[in-house]
Formats: sequence, C-alpha cells, structure tokens
Amino acid sequence: MHPAFQPPTQLTGFTAGRPQSPAGGGKTMQERLSFRAIRPSKGDMAISQAARLATMLMLLPLLLISCGVGSILCSSMTTVHDNSTDMISLLDFKRAITNNSRQALRSWHASVPLCSWEGVHCSSGRVTKLYLSDRGLLGRISPSLGNLTFLRTLDLSQNGFTGELPPLNRLHRLEYLDLGHNSLQGTIPDTLTNCSKLRILDLSANLLMGEIPLGTGRLSNLRKIWLSSNNLTGAIPPSLKNNSQLEDIVLTENKLMGTIPDEMGIFPSLVNLDLAGNMLSGGIPETLYKYNQSSLQYLYLYSNMLGKTVPSNFGDTLLSLKHLCLDNNNFEGHLPASLGNISELRLLNLSSNNFIGQVPGSFGNLALLEYLILQRNNFWGFIPIELGDLKQLTHLDLSDNNLQGGVP
Repeated sequence: MHPAFQPPTQLTGFTAGRPQSPAGGGKTMQERLSFRAIRPSKGDMAISQAARLATMLMLLPLLLISCGVGSILCSSMTTVHDNSTDMISLLDFKRAITNNSRQALRSWHASVPLCSWEGVHCSSGRVTKLYLSDRGLLGRISPSLGNLTFLRTLDLSQNGFTGELPPLNRLHRLEYLDLGHNSLQGTIPDTLTNCSKLRILDLSANLLMGEIPLGTGRLSNLRKIWLSSNNLTGAIPPSLKNNSQLEDIVLTENKLMGTIPDEMGIFPSLVNLDLAGNMLSGGIPETLYKYNQSSLQYLYLYSNMLGKTVPSNFGDTLLSLKHLCLDNNNFEGHLPASLGNISELRLLNLSSNNFIGQVPGSFGNLALLEYLILQRNNFWGFIPIELGDLKQLTHLDLSDNNLQGGVP
C-alpha cells in the first residue's frame, strides 16, 4: 500500500450495543427517554449503513490514486523492495557451481542479508551488480541470472565457467557484461542484443564459435566490444556502423574472413581498432584514412592476408595514432612519405611484407618513435641519416632487407 495513504481504523457510525440497566433493574421515565435518545432505530441504522457505503465510495478513488490504476504503482513499489526473486536466482546460480575452493560464496546463505553477500551490490534492496571476477569458480552459468532484472553490471571474468552463454535477454538495465577469460562454448545468442543499454561487452578468451550476430548493430549504446581469442567465423558485420559511439573494437585472434568493412572507419570516437590474427583480405578501407580520424590511437591489422599498397596520403589524417602494426601481411609497393606526419607515433611495425624501395627519410620526423620494425621486406639503398634524430628510439630492426651502409 502506498505510504501516503493511511485508511481510518474505524468507519464513522453508531455502535449497536445495548446499554446496561441500572442496578435496580427498573427504568425511570427519564432513563427510558434517555435510552431511546441514544439507541438507534431501524431507520437510523439504515442511514448509518448508507453513510458507511458513501464513505467507502469516497475513499475508493483515493485508494486507486495512491496505488495507481490497476495497482501499477503498488506493484512496482513492492517489486523494488522485495528481493526474494533475486535471492532465489542467486542461490540457483550457486547450486550450479561445481568448484568453490576459495570459498568465495561462503556468505551466500538465506540467513545472511542478500546485499551483504560477497560480490553482490544492491540499490533500493535489489541486486544491481554481481562482481565475481577471478574467484576460481567452476561450473555452468545458471540461466537464473536472467531473472536479476535490476542488474546493471555482471562480471564473472577470469574463472572456469563452461557451457553455453545463458539467456540474458530480460536484463534490459544491463550496462556492463564481462564473461571474458572462461571456457564458454557455443554461439553468441542474438537475443543478447535485447540488452539495449549495454555499453561494454567482453566475451574474449573463451571457446565461442559461429558468426558475430548481425543484431549487434542494435546495441546503439555500445562503446567497447571485446570478442578476441575465440573461434568466431564469418565476416565482420557491417551493421556495427549503427554503434556510432564505439571506442574499442577488439576482434583479434579469431577466424574472421572477408574484407574489412568500410564502416570500420566512420566511428567518430574510435580509439582502438584491433582486427589482428584473422584471415582478412583486401586492402585498408579508404574510410580509415580519407577522413579526419583524430581519435584513433591504436590500429592493429597484423597477421592477416591483407595486401595492396599503403595509400600515399595514409598518414595525413591519422595524427593521433600511437601504434601502427601492419606486419605479417601481403602489403607491397613503396612506403608513403606521409607516414612521417604521424607525429604521435610510438610503435611502427611493418615487418614481414613485400614492401620495396627506400626507407622514407620522413621517418626522422617521428620524434616520439620508440619501436621501428621493418625486417623481412625488400627495402634497398642506404639507411636514412634522418633516423639518427630519433632520440626516443629504443628498438630498431631493419634485418632481412637489401639495405646498405651502417646505422646512422
């Protein structure tokens, strides 16, 4: 019942009880007249019942307003404070654990207040965060976690969970999901995209297979997606273009094929793009270097089957790039001098490709460069004297080329 409404303890009306006679047993005329005055007649009792009914009818709208029509408000108020469903769900989760050797769940008992259990965080009595990272837990993830409808954070990373991903499509408030570094199998369910408020999705370092769900593009609030070190196949879904707020895309060490979608270069806030260790082919999408990519700092495309030349204007717009790794691919042709314009560059790895020609002297402009790795290509000529100006350079590898002269 809504706390603002306190019903009266007794409705207004007469009490029908008969008064006791005087000790003498008789009644004087005055007493009879007095008794007749306080005792209700049948007509008076009918009026009293009508008054009660009128009072109840007057209170009914107030009751409906207080509880909300259809008990919506009362129901939601009760749900906020009634966490019995949350407790049952978590105890089901505990029963599915086959190894709790570190006793991480020793406080998980019905006799202990739910919000005091290890790893459980609450708000208004409901479970909003479950953080059990690196607790040595083994077993399957119980589907009962899908009943924690107030959950915003779910972190079960770095454990030994097996089996398939549980259905979590009812967790409409979920913002952070980290199940990385387990042994989860099966595919990524498309129903996961019902978690429309999801901002961070980490399923990396598992045994997941199949394609990245096309519906991932419906997660319009997604900022970071980490699916690395699995067995994912198929193409990178172009529907990711709908995730306009993406900052991190990490799909490294899978079995993804096809070309890099043009959509990978249209994210205005993209900081880290890691597609390394797949079977991607084709060239670098024009969108990655044609437009102003002022936010991009890390570009890892190594260990694929990418080819073609690096465009002449590649370094003109990537002015915030710190790491550029194109090694172990099939790139060819001359290195563009525009690479020397990436003034923030710390790591440049172009090894194990088919580059030819001279090492650009413009590399001497990369004042912050620490790693320059150009081994196993077909460079020829002298090592540019400008490389001697790189005061921060700690690692230089020019081996397995056709270069002449000494290091400046």
